[in-house]
Amino acid sequence: MAPNMVFDRKDLSDGDLLHFYEMLLMPRKIEEKMLLLLRQGKISKWFSGWGQEAISIAAVMAMREDEFLLPMHRNLGVFTGRGLPLGKLFAQFQGKYSGFTKGRDRSFHFGSVAHHVVGMISHLGPQLAVADGIALASKLGGERKATLVFTGDGATSEGDFHEALNVAAVWQLPVIFVVEHNGYGLSTPSAEQFRFKQFIDKGPGYGMEAVKVDGNNVLELYHALSGIAEDIRHRPRPFLVEAMTYRMRGHEESSGTKYVPKAYFEEGEKYDPVRNFEDYLQEIGVLDQSAKGVIEKRLSEQIEAGLASAFSAEFPVAGEEELADVYCPSEGKPKEPHSSATTEKRLVDAISDGLRLSMRQFSNLVLMGQDIGEYGGAFKVTAGFLSEFGAERVRNTPLCESAIIGAALGLSVKGFKSVVEMQFADFVSCGFNQIVNNLAKVHYRWGQHADVVIRMPTGAGVGAGPFHSQSNEAWFFHTPGLKILYPSSPQDAKGLLAAAIEDPNPCLFFEHKALYRSVIGQVPDEYYTVEIGKAHLVKEGDQATVVTYGMGVHWAKRVMESLDVRVDLLDLRTLLPWDKEAVEKSVKKTNKVMILHEDCLTGGIGAEIAAWISEHCFECLDAPVMREGSLDTPVPFAANLEENFLPENRFKDKLMALLAY
Repeated sequence: MAPNMVFDRKDLSDGDLLHFYEMLLMPRKIEEKMLLLLRQGKISKWFSGWGQEAISIAAVMAMREDEFLLPMHRNLGVFTGRGLPLGKLFAQFQGKYSGFTKGRDRSFHFGSVAHHVVGMISHLGPQLAVADGIALASKLGGERKATLVFTGDGATSEGDFHEALNVAAVWQLPVIFVVEHNGYGLSTPSAEQFRFKQFIDKGPGYGMEAVKVDGNNVLELYHALSGIAEDIRHRPRPFLVEAMTYRMRGHEESSGTKYVPKAYFEEGEKYDPVRNFEDYLQEIGVLDQSAKGVIEKRLSEQIEAGLASAFSAEFPVAGEEELADVYCPSEGKPKEPHSSATTEKRLVDAISDGLRLSMRQFSNLVLMGQDIGEYGGAFKVTAGFLSEFGAERVRNTPLCESAIIGAALGLSVKGFKSVVEMQFADFVSCGFNQIVNNLAKVHYRWGQHADVVIRMPTGAGVGAGPFHSQSNEAWFFHTPGLKILYPSSPQDAKGLLAAAIEDPNPCLFFEHKALYRSVIGQVPDEYYTVEIGKAHLVKEGDQATVVTYGMGVHWAKRVMESLDVRVDLLDLRTLLPWDKEAVEKSVKKTNKVMILHEDCLTGGIGAEIAAWISEHCFECLDAPVMREGSLDTPVPFAANLEENFLPENRFKDKLMALLAY
């Protein structure tokens, strides 16, 4: 047995100890087999957990079966310990259709809510915030449950680590953050990652307790984690656990280990968690060669049966299902108000009303954002919400867009809905990764919906300069799995927001700041929805078609009235997925078309629509497809520069040219 490694069984029975051993041995045996299959070319990649098995098994044994674990690359023991079917797990490694992602992702990039496991994405840090959201849902539901999430020492250099720990501490969430400290982030040693020696020094800085544990001693770590978990179930708060360990193979097999000193492996070999625990059990007479042989035979049979199932499984066949799985199915049918009563409302009031009625409609809906509580939000959309719905559901957040969007996904895993307010759409860049790589892809990858709406106050014309005026909808238009909504009227704003909240997919809801208090319309008093993906024909004509959205609708109205022309004015309302049928119908009627948007011209949404029209409606066109948008510059501050930047005046000249063509 390794020097200084002491196993303390406390009140664990002989049977318990043998169960620990079998759990510990399973991932080691699987890895031995996978390394062989890798050399044979039967799997494409392998991330080794050799030497770190005790951390996964201690966590599995310490947490209740209905509590979530969020593993990483080296936590095979979490998946085996939670009883995921080996045939399905091995099919996942081989890219088979019967795997957890239908061949769409590899290794451990998946989850299984049935087993209370949520896997990682390659960006490492984002799952920490997802754990916050799961823990928040448990706390809101009064469940007295803990959540445990893993990270490597290298990944702690990411901002997601700071944001997730900070939010968990501020909100006193029952999360155990386990840092697997093996000394390396791929090839970069700890000395080049951070200027401290131990992670437990970070805990007090966040206002949370922290403990350092031997991650190679399965019993020591189990007792530590089980004690922490039981404590925070009854007194919710986060905990930082530093598990010291060794990574005995490369970051992944192809990267090798030449950069690791020989002494590291010599030391790590002494503290092998499987062999040392086996020696301990033999020393106390719990395990003998006969019992060991029985266990190894049982595990080998299970592994071989799983491999046989995986090898016989079919590879995925590309077909309609690929597109069908991008979005979680939703009802999609609009809900009409029960009465015809309406009230004249500004756009901002309609949005607030839609949000308020949705909060009443869905008791599992949580709002999150900076200053949305007592202050009522930067634009007062949530004014009065705190007094009606309480601080648990109307949650002021720290300045941490990534963590809050990640937490929203965690809430969704637990069956909650959430609306996240970006104070300005410009600030969403700080949460970009969570949106385009986590929210947008999660249903396509492993069938988990992301019931999240992100409100985006957007647009120029208010003298706010380059960082509070951008039109950034095109950033997300290219990302399958997202839905993008952009109303131009109060009536649409209320109904589309309610529809977005009902929809189980991630929706970005753009609200033009300059329209908040300048546009007024009759809005139904009761709850209703507007169908996502359907454009609205604002004005009818036969001379040309103008396709636009948001502020563009109002620019087009003014120009059309000043020119006294007969033009189809089509308000897209939904940008992703956009209404191709409505565009095609109008273009085939008028034979001329222009796309107008506030976003910069180059790479804007109009370019895609113009290309689609040219490809599908070419024979109906009597003129080139035209576009107009803002200048290809950042949004300027000075009023005359901003006016020149925006496209309204250029649109008028181009529309006249189109009509005269």
